[in-house]
Amino acid sequence: MKSSFNEIIKDDKPVLVDFYADWCGPCKTLAPILQETKAELGDDVKIVKIDVDKNQELSEKYQVRGVPTLILFKNGQQLWRQSGVVQKSALVQLLRSHQ
Repeated sequence: MKSSFNEIIKDDKPVLVDFYADWCGPCKTLAPILQETKAELGDDVKIVKIDVDKNQELSEKYQVRGVPTLILFKNGQQLWRQSGVVQKSALVQLLRSHQ
């Protein structure tokens, strides 16, 4: 998983990574927001979901302390991060600003 994750975040398109857990209520709230964001932006952005319980090493590497945590990467660089639910309009604006 780790090597393919590193390849994914090196994309020249924005890559939004959602660190989540199945037991997390706010993560369930965020899921349809991410789907709507992807539907609006299409292939201009990648959205990747990482289960923190199944990918503890990756979660530790990026110091994910709470879920959901969103981290935006482009060309392998971390550009933005936030924990908690983010509204679709804010995500769309953020992702468009990094295209």
